[in-house]
Amino acid sequence: MKKGFDNDLYIRLQGEKILERIQKFDNKLYLEFGGKLFDDMHATRVLPGFEADAKCKMLLTLKDQSEIIFVISAADLERNKIRADFGIPYGTDVLRLIDKMRELGLNMNSVVVTQYNDQAAADKFINKLNRHGLKTYIHRKTKGYPTDVDVIVSDEGYGANPYIETSKPLVVVTAPGPGSGKLATCLSQLYHEYKRGVRAGYAKFETFPVWNLPLRHPVNVAYEAATADLGDINMIDPYHLETYGVTTVNYNRDIECFPIVKSILTKITGDENIYNSPTDMGVNMAGFAIVDDEACKEASRQEIIRRYYKAACDYKTGNGSSEAVERILLLMNQNKISADDRPVVKSALSKAERSNSAAVALLLDGGMTVTGRSSKLMSACSSAVLNAIKALSSIQDDMLLLSPIVLAPIIELKKEVLKEDKIKLNLGDVLTALSICAATNPIAEKAMGMLVKLRGCEGHSSCILPESDMRYVRKLGINMTSEPEFGTKDLYGF
Repeated sequence: MKKGFDNDLYIRLQGEKILERIQKFDNKLYLEFGGKLFDDMHATRVLPGFEADAKCKMLLTLKDQSEIIFVISAADLERNKIRADFGIPYGTDVLRLIDKMRELGLNMNSVVVTQYNDQAAADKFINKLNRHGLKTYIHRKTKGYPTDVDVIVSDEGYGANPYIETSKPLVVVTAPGPGSGKLATCLSQLYHEYKRGVRAGYAKFETFPVWNLPLRHPVNVAYEAATADLGDINMIDPYHLETYGVTTVNYNRDIECFPIVKSILTKITGDENIYNSPTDMGVNMAGFAIVDDEACKEASRQEIIRRYYKAACDYKTGNGSSEAVERILLLMNQNKISADDRPVVKSALSKAERSNSAAVALLLDGGMTVTGRSSKLMSACSSAVLNAIKALSSIQDDMLLLSPIVLAPIIELKKEVLKEDKIKLNLGDVLTALSICAATNPIAEKAMGMLVKLRGCEGHSSCILPESDMRYVRKLGINMTSEPEFGTKDLYGF
């Protein structure tokens, strides 16, 4: 996809903006870090040129001045909430991210478990962290929140939370997802800092919506589609417009909460004009790094369609609501976007109709489309990936990449040892077989080298892909969508 975003410019501007905000206070800033610290795949899709680890690289430029606090809700631990793009629970994601931060040399302070009410899952998580030597803190529900500011900002409210010892000018408070308690943790720390005579500050770093793009800009509409399950709605910031006469964009939750947040900040700091709008609280510079607006618009339209298919499949499998689907359809109608605008959809459905079986289509870099269908031996996804790397390697379509000698023991293992009901080879099985064949077959080795070129390509399936395929689709970085239809009448597996 055509580049629309300057990643290096973004890292420089963002770092400068955060340093500027730190200096407005007593060289101490609690930064509520929204979105994904690593693996921000939504941003890479709607802002082509944005690197998935851009925020992490920006923090690395401030490494000596920053430390990180992770926040996770006990309620999310209890219900085993899943991070959709990786298919792993929030608790597991926190552990994964801590490992990544340590590898990069970022300063990890501690983990805060919020909304704690003696949940068994939270206790288990805390015990695991403690046994690994990580500092953990517990925050229960804040007394008086959200209406009684006098109680919230008192020893009964934020004062009831333990103080987290920090030593760096920048304290990044981040979480695996929304609703984790980042804001409450920042404000609680601010209360304790002022009691200790430290004039610390608070700011919010949230990439989307992009405050200096128009309200109905596709990049901002794509954010609404991405948060359709949360009911987020982009709005003009009325406080900013009233105070400065400048139109900026924020979202409903921040705008609705602003009067409460400002009251709390004023009570803690004694400064009635610390912030005059939700936009004032932000430090996001993403809008200033867009270098090709049309490229970002087109990328965002495609993301809106992808979000529609994701919501529709979630509803079909019982993991989402019909309201989320309807919200995205409304956004598509308002912005004159149709599923027909995603070419790979028609290719997959045409292949399924011709073959009378499940089918997957992949749109490769350069505009080439390849397809694959389900067979007795392998899934449609496996077939499509093999056909794609053949095409990228200029290998004849009828040439076998996988040796029957290698496939036979894999099938035997699945059937006789693992006692699997279905022995059809999923994408993981096929990639394993390909790697074995590549050890002795130069053609298979050449094809295997093309797997990296599938990252960022578009894919569509004529039916919902099983998790055994989707796990590897995500790892390969394919932007896959599926028709909200089951590929089998079997109940197990979905």
